[in-house]
Amino acid sequence: MRILGLDFGSKTVGVAVSDELLLTAQGVEIIRRKSPAKLRQTLARIEELIAEYRTVEKIVLGYPKNMNNTEGERCERTKEFAEMLERRTGLPVVLWDERLTTVAADNSMMEMGIRRENRKDYVDEIAAIFILQGYLDYLRNR
Repeated sequence: MRILGLDFGSKTVGVAVSDELLLTAQGVEIIRRKSPAKLRQTLARIEELIAEYRTVEKIVLGYPKNMNNTEGERCERTKEFAEMLERRTGLPVVLWDERLTTVAADNSMMEMGIRRENRKDYVDEIAAIFILQGYLDYLRNR
């Protein structure tokens, strides 16, 4: 069994996948689209990745709550995307609190010496890794 982790943004979706033992998350790619409303190709690419990794049985989708634990417009768009994913893939989608994952991803890239102007090329994929790894750690510790 594998789990797919997603960091859903207005123009990108960072993608990570777990190993089959559900211990670690690895980055896969960043899916980019030209418009926030154009999700058909994004959903098709996610389906391709699920088929490629064969044993994906669940999707963990970053849920962008505000720091004060309230839900804003981005949460509504994320819920709509989660429903589309469930309908399209037939897999359960777990919404996972993603607060501070982008900050953690940015800090990791600084520590790795990635230049500021290059960080935007990786931040969504690394955030997806942090989202998925947080969920995997939760599963292991409960």
